[in-house]
Amino acid sequence: MANFTAADVKTLRDRLGAGMLDSKNALVEADGDIDKAIEILRVKGLKGVAKREGRTTTAGLVAAKAEAGSATLIELASETDFVAKNDKFVALADRVLEAVAAAGAADVEAGNAATVGSQTVAELINDEAALLGEKVELRRVARVEGDEFAIYLHKTSKDLPPQVGVVVAYSGGDAETARSIAQHIAFADPKYLSRDEVPAADVEKEREIVTETAKNEGKPEAALPKIIEGRLTGFFKEIALLEQPYAKDSKQSVQKVLQDAGQTVSGFARIKVGA
Repeated sequence: MANFTAADVKTLRDRLGAGMLDSKNALVEADGDIDKAIEILRVKGLKGVAKREGRTTTAGLVAAKAEAGSATLIELASETDFVAKNDKFVALADRVLEAVAAAGAADVEAGNAATVGSQTVAELINDEAALLGEKVELRRVARVEGDEFAIYLHKTSKDLPPQVGVVVAYSGGDAETARSIAQHIAFADPKYLSRDEVPAADVEKEREIVTETAKNEGKPEAALPKIIEGRLTGFFKEIALLEQPYAKDSKQSVQKVLQDAGQTVSGFARIKVGA
């Protein structure tokens, strides 16, 4: 019989985040040697990487970090909420975030290529995924440059790590207003900062749609220009941050709130797990 105790099984589980049965079997195979058991679990886990490639990652967490001149926001994805709330997974996200931010990465490719000690982020994730027993991937990376930053991480469930993350770059005003704008972004999900940033092709497509819709409704020809512009304004209010009604007071626009606070937003990023 292998020479190990229940405490050894617990130690192995705590160190690697592996399941109880996997930990026990590894200790049996290693004849109670914890270091050998770790090697066994890593090898067995890595063999399963290829099998996990085709799986989908719909769970996970978001994490963010701000430093002088820039802020980084990432989504680390897993297959299940069970793994997403695992302490080992959360710790992995912190390591990945640190490496991605240090490398100045602005997309997933650069993020995966960032280094963590002697490994790349992609290699680190594969190693940890082998132990967690699920597909894990760095799914999204966003980098925002600016003077000051507000970070808001929202939990959609108290039992899970943050599922929605927002980073706002701003200047002037106060941190409280900036955080409030970050909360607004988490709720309202704007795609652009201002209407000027919306691609001309998207605006033209929307113009065609609202024009055709107004004509089909039998609106008078003379009234069409005003109707079309009104509906385009509504379109911008849905997707452009500065145009949106402020979440905490819909009678004001976000632009008005910022003006009153003497604050300017220069950029933002929003990531929702699985979206």
